[in-house]
Parts: sequence; C-alpha cells; structure tokens
Amino acid sequence: MIRRLLGYTTETQLVAALQRADSRAQKTLYDRYASKMLTVCVRYVSNRYEAEEILMDGFMRVFEKIGQYKNEGSFEGWIRRVMVNESLMYLRRNKQWRAEVALDDAPADADPVYADQNLLAEDLLNLLEELPAGYKTVFNLYAIEGYSHAEIADVLGITESTSKSQLHRARALLQRLVAQAEVKKKSISYEQASY
Repeated sequence: MIRRLLGYTTETQLVAALQRADSRAQKTLYDRYASKMLTVCVRYVSNRYEAEEILMDGFMRVFEKIGQYKNEGSFEGWIRRVMVNESLMYLRRNKQWRAEVALDDAPADADPVYADQNLLAEDLLNLLEELPAGYKTVFNLYAIEGYSHAEIADVLGITESTSKSQLHRARALLQRLVAQAEVKKKSISYEQASY
C-alpha cells in the first residue's frame, strides 16, 4: 500500500530519510504517530504530563535507534514497541509497576452477572485507569500488546507466576468494576425513565 507521507511516497522512503537524520522526516513521523503513541503511553502512566514526557523520550529513542529497523514487519508496530519500552523504563525508574494490592484486598472472583458488553471501549479504558499500577502494567502488556507471560516476566524482572497472578487479579478486578459500572448505568437509566 502506497501512501503519500508529506513528500515521502512510501514508508520505506520515510525510514531512509529518518536514517539520514532528516529533520523534515522526523517531523513527518512525529505528526503522523504522536497521537496514537500518546494513547499507548497514557495506558501505562495515567498522568498525561508524564505520558507526554515518555512520548518525547520515546520519539528521541526512535530517532536514535532507527538504524535497527530493518523494514521487516510493521513500522508502526516497531514504534509502538519502543513506546511501550519507554513507558516500562519510566515505571521501573519510579517503581510504580511494583505497587501491588494486598491479597486480602484483591477481589476473589468477579460477579459476571452484570458484566455484559454494553460498555464502550472508552468506558473500559477508564476502568483500566482504576487498576493498581502493577495490575494495569501486566494487563496492558498481555491483553493489549500481546506479550507472553515469559516476555512480561523478563521485561519487568518478575517471575512468570507473578505475571499470571497479576493478570488474573487484574481481570477479576476489571470484571468487578465493569459489573459496578453496569449496575450504576442501569440505575441511572431507571431513574431517568421514572421521570
């Protein structure tokens, strides 16, 4: 698929210009992917200001490491991986991903009665923000980015069983939050209907 990228006929030409450190190509890349990649960063770090800092660091890393991209696979996927790694490095530096909920405070099992599919994607992303940092990080890596538990363990410096446990707890807590959101949504609908 050929797309016109502000003076670059193909993505290959854009990558070649980036490898020559062409500032116009860098601006084109930033303009094209900044919004998508900010969304990736925000999934790991809830604070938008911090996510924007990670985004800038991530683009600097892309520009520094562009020579490592071999025009194999998705270029956007490669950039996304850089942004995820930058987000994880930020969390590691700030030790935020290690925050865990005590086992007593973790939900045992979710009540899926109300956890139907009436929630919008935006609502689900908002619920993800309510997860503790450790749960959210593992959930993002596994469910959204497609990492295996072995890869997550390697990246975060934890065991595979810890990764699996964090994912299980994240899912259970998410299901409970979805059920609560559905109950709230239904009660609001009922109140509006009774007027």
